[in-house]
Parts: sequence; C-alpha cells; structure tokens
Amino acid sequence: MTENRAEQAKKKEFEELFLPLLDNLYSIALRMTRNEKDAEDLVQETYLKAFRFFHRFERGTNARAWVLTILTNTFRTRYRKKKQEPSMVDFEAVENFCLADEMVKEITASDKSVAQGAEIVTAILKDYVSDDVIEALENVPEQFRMAVLLSDVEGFSYQEISEILGISVGTVKSRIFRGRKILQKQLWEFAKQRGILKGK
Repeated sequence: MTENRAEQAKKKEFEELFLPLLDNLYSIALRMTRNEKDAEDLVQETYLKAFRFFHRFERGTNARAWVLTILTNTFRTRYRKKKQEPSMVDFEAVENFCLADEMVKEITASDKSVAQGAEIVTAILKDYVSDDVIEALENVPEQFRMAVLLSDVEGFSYQEISEILGISVGTVKSRIFRGRKILQKQLWEFAKQRGILKGK
C-alpha cells in the first residue's frame, strides 16, 4: 500500500512538471523529425524514458531542459539514421552572407540613407511569417538547426544548450553562428521567391 502511494505521488509530481511541456516538446520534435507520426513517437518515447529515470531529476532544476536532453538524445539514437539530411551546404557561400546587408543592396539609389535602409529592412523582416521561418529552418543541416532552434526559438542559454546537446559552449556558439548564416540565406531566397525583393 505504501509502495502504491509512493508510485502515485511520483506519477502526480511527474505529470505536474512535464505534462504542461507536452505541446512545446511535440513542436520541437516535429521540427526535428519533419514528420507528425515520428514526432508523436519521439515524444512518447521521451516521456517513457523521462518517467523511468525520473529519480535522476534534481528537484528545483530546469525541468524543460532536462526532458529536452532526453528528447534530443532519443532523436539522435533512433531517428537520425532514418532521415536523410538536406544537401550539403556551401559554407563559403554563406560565411559572409548577411541578410540585412543583402536587403539594403536592393534599395534604390534615392533611398540609400541609413535611416531609410534600416526601416526597409525592418519592414521586410516583418513580412516573414512563422511558417516561412520554420520552413527555412527545416532546410538547415540538423547539427546547426538544433542549436538555432534551442537558442532563437526556445530561448535557452548557451550553457543550457551545451548541456542539452552534450557539446561545449564554444561549439554551441559556432553552430548557432553558422546556423543563423544558413537560415538568413534561406530567408533571403524566400523573400526573392515571394517577390518581396527583386532577384538578381
């Protein structure tokens, strides 16, 4: 009877901590797997593992970061091999690419003041809806996509991302930098395709 109560208390505490994170975890899993069924399976397996190892969770620490570490590790071991990554990125082509600079180049000669340029860049960025950003993010190679996703979409610190992905803070910063460059180039292409900017 005591064991049942302890198990019930454990289950209740687990649900209070982690069930509110379900939608957020599914959203992240969907960006990882790019497939609804795989995302559902990934989240389900993550919750099963999280409950199994709940005794290792340190009370008072970041529950979201802890369960995301499990999600990420599960994705790596089970799902990565099933998915083919996008074609290799030409890093030389994106290394010096800056979205704002490229947008400013599109401004006509009469509009080239710094103030007007900044306003136009801001207006163009506002035209990007979340679906565009997510679609562009999906085309970023996985190792960079995960770092950018955790930083810019989920709001984790470099240290938290380091712990979630199991890499050094320096590697986190490098991947975010490169991932953002690739993402900027993807968004630039979307802008041209949608007629927001004239293609060259």
